[in-house]
Amino acid sequence: MGEIQVLMTVPFPEAMLDRLRAVSPRLSLHTHPARRAEDLPAHLLPEVEILYTLSALPLPAQAPRLRWVQFHYAGIDHALDHPLVQAGVTVTTMSGAAVPQMAEFAWMAILALGRHLPGMLRDQANHHWDEDRFRRFRPVELRGSTVGIVGYGSIGREVGRLARAFGANVLAVKRDLMHLEDDGYRLDGTGDPDATQVDRLYPPQAVGSMAEQCDFLVVTVPLTPETRDMIGPEVFKRMKATAYLIDISRGEVVDQAALIDALREQRLAGAALDVYPVEPLPEDSPLWEMPNVLLSPHVAGASGAYFERATAVFAENLRRYLADQPLLNRFDPRRGY
Repeated sequence: MGEIQVLMTVPFPEAMLDRLRAVSPRLSLHTHPARRAEDLPAHLLPEVEILYTLSALPLPAQAPRLRWVQFHYAGIDHALDHPLVQAGVTVTTMSGAAVPQMAEFAWMAILALGRHLPGMLRDQANHHWDEDRFRRFRPVELRGSTVGIVGYGSIGREVGRLARAFGANVLAVKRDLMHLEDDGYRLDGTGDPDATQVDRLYPPQAVGSMAEQCDFLVVTVPLTPETRDMIGPEVFKRMKATAYLIDISRGEVVDQAALIDALREQRLAGAALDVYPVEPLPEDSPLWEMPNVLLSPHVAGASGAYFERATAVFAENLRRYLADQPLLNRFDPRRGY
């Protein structure tokens, strides 16, 4: 049983690298920060069997012994067409590692929009207290409201669990309605592993039917050919004029032009966006000036605990790899995630 060469291109704290080394004496870890393929260490690639990476991927001929790639993030739409992925190398993602912060971000947005926080902050900046404040700031109470979740994966399930705590009704769109269990990485006490917290599940083609019932529509699906522009003109036409959209997925899942039209025509009460088709959001985008829109710079997944969780996922997958057991969060090319 020889050594297994592991290349890590993301700079982990030394204490967490020690936790990975402790999985087995067979693992030989090499750390070499790299964000681009050309930054990868050419002298190591021929012997590497496991690659942990953010986005840098070698060509198959450069790494002939490579058997498994573990990505640092959950979303790997940027890599789907890479020859290495197409060649059938085992690929796993970090699905589940960002669940708490992503769900909390979604609920920050729901509370801020439902309580008209943008308008309150404008009044504060203007040193002005509107006499009509009770009408202007009448909230959408969460108890008894309906929260729709587009994508009932690890993040969507935690959004749903928290919705229950607020007394909201929970609807969700899920790709595969025949398999309801969550078999990926999950932090203890989070999520909805058996889909028992949701009132009704819908297939993707019925997203409009679900959206028309919602006070808040939270988008958490990965970007695939099927989800690109999934939330478009037809969905916005069916949504309530009092409803809010929260997008923490990928920028091309929501048709931004259709969203801007719906906001301008007051067919939608507001939106909170963390992702955009073009990032950074162009300075001339009308979204910057819209009073009922919250914008954030793709930071919903940021957390000081992320490396801790990423270490836990990778360590468990290393253990499974050595034991020839199924890996967590294995990428399925048929689904695109």
